Amino acid sequence: MSHKYQVHQLVRITHPRISDKRASASGIYEVTRLMPADQTGEVSYRIKSSGFGERAVRESEIAAQVSVI
Repeated sequence: MSHKYQVHQLVRITHPRISDKRASASGIYEVTRLMPADQTGEVSYRIKSSGFGERAVRESEIAAQVSVI
C-alpha cells in the first residue's frame, strides 16, 4: 500500500478523542514522517501540532488534507 499523504502536508484526524491530551485544539496536524505498513498492510504516519508534540496515526485515522489559503 502506498502513502496517500506526504511529509509537510497538513491533515485532520477523523475522530479525535475529546479526552486525548495529545489532540490539537485546531485539529490540524503536519505529517512529519511516513512509516511502513503494519501487519494488516495499513501505512502509518508521524504527525505533529504546535505545542502538542508528535504522535503516530494510521492512515484510516486521517480524515482529509487541509487546504492552505
